[in-house]
Amino acid sequence: MRLPEICIQRPVFATVLSIVVFLVGLISYSRLSVREYPRIDEPVVSVETVYQGASAEVIESQITKVLEDSLAGIEGVEVMTSSSRSERSQITVRFRLSRDPDSAAADVRDKVARVRGRLPEAVDEPVIAKVEADSFPILWIAVAAPGKTPLEVSDYVARYIKPRLSTLPGAADVRIFGERKVSMRIWVDRSKLAAYRLTVQDLEDALRRQNVEIPAGRIESHKREFSVLSLTDLQTPQQFESIVVREVNGYPVRIRDLGRVEVGPLDERVITRFMGDTAVSMGVIKQAVANPLELSQAVRAEVAEINKTLDGMKLELMYDSSVFIDQSIKAVFKTIAEAIVLVALVIFVFLRNLRATIIPLVTIPVSLVGACVFMYAFGFSVNTLTLLALVLAIGLVVDDSIVVLENIYRNLENGMSRLDAALAGAREIAFAVVAMTLTLAAVYAPLAFATGRTGRLFIEFALALAGAVLVSGFVALTLSPMMCSKLLRHDTSRHSAVYNAIEDFFHALTAHYRRALGYALHHRLYVVAAAVLVAVASYFLFTNLRSELAPTEDRGVVFSFVTAQEGSTARYTADNIRPIEEIYRSIPEMQRFNSMAGWPTVADGLAILRLKPWEERERRQQQITQELAPKLAQIPGVRAFPTNPPSLGQSPRNRPVEFVIMSSAPYEQLAILVERFIAEASKNPGLVNLDSDLRLDKPELKVSVNRDKIVDVGASVDAVGRTLETMLGGRQVTRFKRDGEQYDVVVQVAEGDRRTPGDISDIYVRGKNAEMIQLSNLVNVREGVAPKSLNHFNRIRSVTISATLAPGYTLGQALAFMNETAKKVLPPTAQTDLAGQSREFRDSSTDIYFVFVLALAFIYLVLAAQFESFIDPFVIMLTVPLSMTGALLALKLTGGTLNVYSQIGLITLVGLITKHGILIVEFANQMQARGKGVMEAVEEAAVLRLRPILMTTGAMVLGAVPLALATGAGSESRQQIGWVIVGGLLLGTFLTLLVVPTAYTLLARRHRSFEERLQADRAQNEKDLHQPAAAD
Repeated sequence: MRLPEICIQRPVFATVLSIVVFLVGLISYSRLSVREYPRIDEPVVSVETVYQGASAEVIESQITKVLEDSLAGIEGVEVMTSSSRSERSQITVRFRLSRDPDSAAADVRDKVARVRGRLPEAVDEPVIAKVEADSFPILWIAVAAPGKTPLEVSDYVARYIKPRLSTLPGAADVRIFGERKVSMRIWVDRSKLAAYRLTVQDLEDALRRQNVEIPAGRIESHKREFSVLSLTDLQTPQQFESIVVREVNGYPVRIRDLGRVEVGPLDERVITRFMGDTAVSMGVIKQAVANPLELSQAVRAEVAEINKTLDGMKLELMYDSSVFIDQSIKAVFKTIAEAIVLVALVIFVFLRNLRATIIPLVTIPVSLVGACVFMYAFGFSVNTLTLLALVLAIGLVVDDSIVVLENIYRNLENGMSRLDAALAGAREIAFAVVAMTLTLAAVYAPLAFATGRTGRLFIEFALALAGAVLVSGFVALTLSPMMCSKLLRHDTSRHSAVYNAIEDFFHALTAHYRRALGYALHHRLYVVAAAVLVAVASYFLFTNLRSELAPTEDRGVVFSFVTAQEGSTARYTADNIRPIEEIYRSIPEMQRFNSMAGWPTVADGLAILRLKPWEERERRQQQITQELAPKLAQIPGVRAFPTNPPSLGQSPRNRPVEFVIMSSAPYEQLAILVERFIAEASKNPGLVNLDSDLRLDKPELKVSVNRDKIVDVGASVDAVGRTLETMLGGRQVTRFKRDGEQYDVVVQVAEGDRRTPGDISDIYVRGKNAEMIQLSNLVNVREGVAPKSLNHFNRIRSVTISATLAPGYTLGQALAFMNETAKKVLPPTAQTDLAGQSREFRDSSTDIYFVFVLALAFIYLVLAAQFESFIDPFVIMLTVPLSMTGALLALKLTGGTLNVYSQIGLITLVGLITKHGILIVEFANQMQARGKGVMEAVEEAAVLRLRPILMTTGAMVLGAVPLALATGAGSESRQQIGWVIVGGLLLGTFLTLLVVPTAYTLLARRHRSFEERLQADRAQNEKDLHQPAAAD
């Protein structure tokens, strides 16, 4: 290869090449966005349809099923789930990641439009929306205002604060939770209404007639023009009270005679608190491509500015998810610094020469910054995974440079001049460097074929690492040989006692290794047997290791979910969250907490505990969650449990275990199956908070009308239905304007008159001759239960069994148990599937094994092409199963699991461990080419390569040690990948030094150069040509 020689001959040219790479990398880095995880545009489309007054059963049969049948034919649908609730149908279509989200949404719109005519006439237009992966607030802000009502606070927030925050760069939306929307509430007294022989329809008609805003045109003269504004709309409670509904016996009956009017909240079904006090809260949602750290800084600065202008109100930051991103990114940068120091130490110990140590260290900044060019070109971001790749890269990028340096240094010590040593050393090692670089890059090529969400997540990790390795290979062939030719020199001075002691140690180590290798090569059967035993051990370790999607990270936050019994009000749910808040107060690590009742349904609640920064507490989030679990379980009246937020950016609402049971049987039969399943599953102590989403116990009042009686008295079913809707549900009749904003005017019966089922009977409708007929004469009210939600999974009726995991119990164990329970309990007609994190775990597991096999195949083919041999790559790759044993053993001893992080570590290890084999086999081939025998060649090559192999192993292991011993935000994931590298390299390297030479002597053949083969072919040809002549 000519490149190293050119760079040695032209040192300025070599320097410029690296400077250009570094500068372009710096520019690229400055333009990279910052995120927690790589951006994944999941093609998820939702279809929501509202049908007023319809029960869950009607919604399922008349809306959900019709839409599902139409949507099923769309290309690329992975999972389709639906939920049919009272008055609402929601269908979620999740497509494969290969589908474009916009075209997927267009297909859904087209399919819905085709069956729109088959839906009931009174149904609202279906709302089709793309579900953004980032549509969960990253910041929560509480508005504390002790002297103001929630209505005043909500109105001020909506008018003045929300617009200021939503216009910040990177903000997509600001949602207000616990908001009390302003409305004009007309509370009707039903007995007064009946006394005046009036109905709610009369009241509504009067409001519509008298609260109007009609443009009145203009008046024009020859010289002037006036706009005419007719002030016909109403704006104050007093004006609404004065509306005349009808004259009764010559007396004008006004709204004030029928009830009271006030400005009040539209609804109070969501209650939020901050530190135990009622508060309105805001959630800031970022744009998909925005930098969360920049948005967080902008919001904090804006909140500080807004607080200066507020009187009697204060904005306080409740929760900021970017704190974790910021801390984990800072922790990774700290790890990078630690790794650089440790790698420098290894190199210095081996070389004991400051000049020589500088040469490989220069590779680190050039390679890491150069990798940013690849990241920018592919549209990647700076996130925890790409930074993790750069931490690992520190130990890898110096390898090639170390190998080049050591070879040149050895030639220099043998008496060559600096330039001769550089030229000869670079020439000898160039092929091995190219082979090692391409091999490590090839390991990650198969990740591009990974189809799941986790595969997509780790593509950025893989390509960032591959980019750094490619740049390091380039630097090792250009800058490193040139620097060696300039900086290295033969040291003839007397060395210190420490230098001589270390040198004597290395000489003794080499001598011992030579003896051990000689013994191994003469007792090859023992080596083969030992290698087979170690390889078999990896299988047993692999099958006995627990598996999960990702380790639970300390994200500094605990979510507690509360579920009250069906039929509970938001107030009841909020009251039962109080004990959780008191428990939160007693936690020493508590920084702040907030709670929300009535979201997503009135019987649900959420309490968020924000912990002190990582460095200010000794206990981890997982330990605090474990302590909270029994305390929350003792709260009466509700089901409450704490949970750790998921590690890979999923919604905190999703539980780890989501096991779907599907059957076409009626829901009543399905409920019996589910009951039996949960009873069996609850025997497993590893499954906590077992629950199902099938609820057939939602209390409801069924009002059946007597149509004959309604006809007899001269009323109508429509009048009865609308009267019930207005009096009990509240009807938005018209709107009013205040300070430039439009608000609803809502008519409803007073709260005290709709507390019991009997109150329905005391409502009146008008019959013949203006007679007032009590509803108890026309309707029959009976109490019953109804399903809360009827769910489908891939168009089949389904129930999802969800659970959290006990400490030490993994997702892999839980799903294996659930599958066994399903076989034991469920009939053959029932089907099972997985949803949420469980489905992702299953898909990522199968994906990662496919990628692992592909990685082995890619490396083998790359090596075969480079070595021009199918046997040499096989010899090199024999060390892979041996290193796997070390990696899996390290995981087992440190309590680790098989998860996406440790699996990516195993794939990385394949590329790392083959480096040693490449060095030994390549040098053995060179020795054979010089005329040595196979045994002599491989022994000489292994002894010669011992020191660079130990140096590169030391650099890679110590580069990964800061990961293995990481602490702070997100350290759990980094530890897993670190231990895999440390354990795999230590055992793998030790065995490589004996197994590869042994296998080489058993399998390898003598390598002949092309010139030798050409001469042999010509000689054979000459021989063949002369044979016929001799025969004649």
